[in-house]
Amino acid sequence: MTDPHSGSAAPRRRTAFAEGAEQLRAAATTEPGRLRIIGALLALLVVAFGAVTAWQTSERAAAADDVIERSQPLTSDAAAIYVSLADANTAAASGFLAEGQEPPAVRDRYEDDIATAARKLTTAAANSKGSGTASAEIAKLNALLPEYAERIETARTYNRQGLPLGGAYLRNANDLMQTEMLPAAKELYDAEKERLGADYDAAKSYPWAAIALGLLALAALVWAQRRNYRRTNRVFNLGLVTATGTAAAVLLWLLAGHTLAFTALGDSYDHGIRSLNVLNDARISTLQARSNENLTLVARGAVTVPDDGRPNAGQDKYDVDYRARMRELGDGGVDRAGMGTLGEALHHADDETGRAPVEKAMAAVEEWQQRHEAAREADTQGDYEKALDRVIGDDDATGESFDRADKALEEAVEHEQQDFRGAAEDGRGAMTGLPVGAAAVAVLGAAGAVLGIGRRLSEYR
Repeated sequence: MTDPHSGSAAPRRRTAFAEGAEQLRAAATTEPGRLRIIGALLALLVVAFGAVTAWQTSERAAAADDVIERSQPLTSDAAAIYVSLADANTAAASGFLAEGQEPPAVRDRYEDDIATAARKLTTAAANSKGSGTASAEIAKLNALLPEYAERIETARTYNRQGLPLGGAYLRNANDLMQTEMLPAAKELYDAEKERLGADYDAAKSYPWAAIALGLLALAALVWAQRRNYRRTNRVFNLGLVTATGTAAAVLLWLLAGHTLAFTALGDSYDHGIRSLNVLNDARISTLQARSNENLTLVARGAVTVPDDGRPNAGQDKYDVDYRARMRELGDGGVDRAGMGTLGEALHHADDETGRAPVEKAMAAVEEWQQRHEAAREADTQGDYEKALDRVIGDDDATGESFDRADKALEEAVEHEQQDFRGAAEDGRGAMTGLPVGAAAVAVLGAAGAVLGIGRRLSEYR
């Protein structure tokens, strides 16, 4: 814009940024100005290093807390829901075989399982916020559980009256459990395992941004001290040495703390979570095998594999399912070094206390298979009472073998749960105090850098 009176252009007003840049350039032409810039940059780098370290370690400590206090307990609860439902189904079939004289212990076991499943579902519903899959499966199971219990009670009523309709209701309840409830419980279990894995990944991920800033801050501080030495011939500047020491201490603390946490959390997963997953799978297979064994006698050959080209077409469906569950277990431990969940569980057990119950379970399942073959032989020969006695009798029955296997697996689960907890808490403990400590020490380091540069500036006054 021109002045109409003078005819000359008015000076253009500069922006604050331009003025600041000009002042910075002017300051950089003198040694005191350069020292002020260096001091500000060093303080900024050290503070940024401390802030990012505090932020990233806080996130990882929170993820470790989630592993211990939230996601692993929820995964354990989801497994308990599956086990309780499967065990309730097994107990219902066992009680039905008693033909109106259901043992009180079996009835109590069924009721405890139903109560446990209901209680664990309530806990899961209260703590599974943010997981759409988990919430949907919990709602589904809460709706189906009363329906299942009602069908079982109807089957018991008819069974006490000696009416064959009771068997039909029991099979109907079993179908509801096998086709809808257990798959829903499996989906819930898988969703919680996935969340547990995500929390582990978050807790174990390395804080690369903090490490990079720490190395950059150290490099800048070493450079500043070298520059100071070249200009003054003084070996040490107390402020800069303090800043360098604190930055190095925070970086070493960060690397050591996170490495210890990474190792401990990895150990808790490899020797805790992996073992728990396999043991839960083995226990579920055991429970389903027992349920199918009982239903084989309840159905008395009325339910067979459809003749649609399957290898076992026409055979008793429940006995075929029983054999499938045994194959999952690894043929009852006949080949103890081979495949199967029991073999995997033995492989993951890292001490004698963990191996002993798994070996007991393998021996019990092997014995169970032998007794089952004797029961099937009696049944196929038409001696139903003898077959029944070999399954639910008092001497050398398959039920005894099943109970030993289930108790041994429960003992193994408790041991691995303790191993997980101990290792995971070690991992969380390795990061204790690091976020606050890193921030505090970084502030001390920044102050040292400023004071060190200030000491040099005082020589120009």
